[in-house]
Amino acid sequence: MNKKVGLLVMAYGTPYKESDIVPYYTHIRHGRKPSDEQIEDLKGRYKAIGGISPLAGTTEKQAESLLGALNEAYEDVEFKLYIGLKHIHPFIEDAVEQMHNDGIEEAVTIVLAPHYSNFSVGSYNKRAQEEADKYGISMHHVEQFYNEPAFISYWTNMIDETLQTIPEESHDETVLIVSAHSLPEKIKKANDPYPDQLEETAKILSEESNIKHVSVGWQSEGQTGEPWLGPDVQDLTRDLYNEHGYKHFIYTPVGFVCEHLEVLYEEEARQLLSKKKIDGYFVFK
Repeated sequence: MNKKVGLLVMAYGTPYKESDIVPYYTHIRHGRKPSDEQIEDLKGRYKAIGGISPLAGTTEKQAESLLGALNEAYEDVEFKLYIGLKHIHPFIEDAVEQMHNDGIEEAVTIVLAPHYSNFSVGSYNKRAQEEADKYGISMHHVEQFYNEPAFISYWTNMIDETLQTIPEESHDETVLIVSAHSLPEKIKKANDPYPDQLEETAKILSEESNIKHVSVGWQSEGQTGEPWLGPDVQDLTRDLYNEHGYKHFIYTPVGFVCEHLEVLYEEEARQLLSKKKIDGYFVFK
């Protein structure tokens, strides 16, 4: 009989339907309900991408793919899948409790985010570990995969494919913007590896792909009243256009592993490019 091991796939989570939007964002805001204006803005963003984010369905598909790959790779182990989300059901703690109820004594965890920060991936792992400790479940955490060959190969191919659509004589006027979700700037004081890992990703992509010019930006800054990592992608675009004369922009949100609201809702960036009459390529599949 094969050994049974839990596979806990963790992600941020997203509303499944419109009625989930308010409780979901209330949870993100630590119990503080968004204002009516904020709620309408949020609903407008979801409507702009077709009504609701595809993140929930994509997360399930990615988790199932991971499960299949592991069960194929290990003949003497049977992995059982659990999905745990940060801000909506099934919550991380619920998934770990279910593991215990199913008799799981050992598990592997992965957060669907390539770069490690104690503020993000670390917080998921902490929640999972604290719950697992209640039941004596042994956990092994995958903390990062931003420099894994397959991950780099995916983005390299996407960049080169996009670059081929731009006339070769314009490649000197083309810049790649590598981005991830911004986090509070205070993480630098704790020597958090997150900013350096994104810089390393950009360096690797500049070496592996055919792009000549690369810059790092941040997106989706929180409204907390404190400084967040920058520059913001839109501010960076303005600077690269106005100060450096770039005319073609390729955007790769490497800090995300699937399409969802943060990636699909690019109205402001697209408006900026349209106003400047410059070419922007939003790379994602």
